[in-house]
Amino acid sequence: MHEHQPRPTDIDDVAGRRAERQVATFFGLSSVMAILFCVAYFTFDIGDEPDLFLGYGASNIFLGLTLGLALLFIGIGAIQWARKLMSDVEISEARHPSRSSDEDRDIALSALNQGIADSAIGRRPLIRNSLLGALGALGLPAIVALRDLGPLPGTALEQTVWRKGMRVVNDVSGTPIKAEQMEIGQLVNAEPGIFFAVDEEGEPVVEGVELQQEKAKAAVILVKMRPEDITPYPNRENWGVEGVLCYSKICTHVGCPISLWEQQTHHLLCPCHQSTFDLADNGKVIFGPAARALPQLPLMVDDEGYLVAQSDFPEPVGPSYWERG
Repeated sequence: MHEHQPRPTDIDDVAGRRAERQVATFFGLSSVMAILFCVAYFTFDIGDEPDLFLGYGASNIFLGLTLGLALLFIGIGAIQWARKLMSDVEISEARHPSRSSDEDRDIALSALNQGIADSAIGRRPLIRNSLLGALGALGLPAIVALRDLGPLPGTALEQTVWRKGMRVVNDVSGTPIKAEQMEIGQLVNAEPGIFFAVDEEGEPVVEGVELQQEKAKAAVILVKMRPEDITPYPNRENWGVEGVLCYSKICTHVGCPISLWEQQTHHLLCPCHQSTFDLADNGKVIFGPAARALPQLPLMVDDEGYLVAQSDFPEPVGPSYWERG
């Protein structure tokens, strides 16, 4: 083994401080890039007429560039820290059994503490603080990017597109449904008729991302059972039509779509975590981790005899995590 050769930073305090400033500079630049990521996110337009840079979407270019540089500068700073300031003395140890003895464990802890001491992180607060700042700033792009996944659930799920008089239609064909068309024990996956509506020029009223978001929230199931089997809550006696009831298709546990229907028991089973709802008894939970009953959509019929909504859901649809204390 060659004799250890000290580095300039090992013997020259001025060189050590200069290396420390270099490392802190890279960590600081990482923080700046993370902040610029957030600035770019809110600055560049990504709508129908997006901002362009060199012929490409400016948002994508600058988001990728700033996030990439933020990670790169942290990596460069860490490499410089290890090469110039951390201890570079080679050590070796013999292999030991899988389960170390207590003495070996004490030695390992001592070596760990020695490594912390050799890293000089305790003696060089500038590096420590700038690294913590860079790592903290790196969380900002993650928060901003996650926020872009969609509207906040606390407000987005409080209402859907269901309105008074809106027809309930088959979610595949878009055909409206009459109560007498359904058989006892039948389940139909349905949605609001607005998703199949078109304007005067034949264009969809709702389309694109907005369509997918609204369809996900407004999905429902229709079930038909004997009216005498239904035990509605007070003031819900007129929420069904000839034994046809309508419930949200979204499980109140974590939001899985539900349509596993047991005709004889009137139970609806969620395939994800086995939450079970009694649709003959106001959709209440009878088994599983769901925290509240399945929201029910009040129904009536229009002048042509088709099933329509009396109103929107009287309570939020979807998972009920925001209601848990």
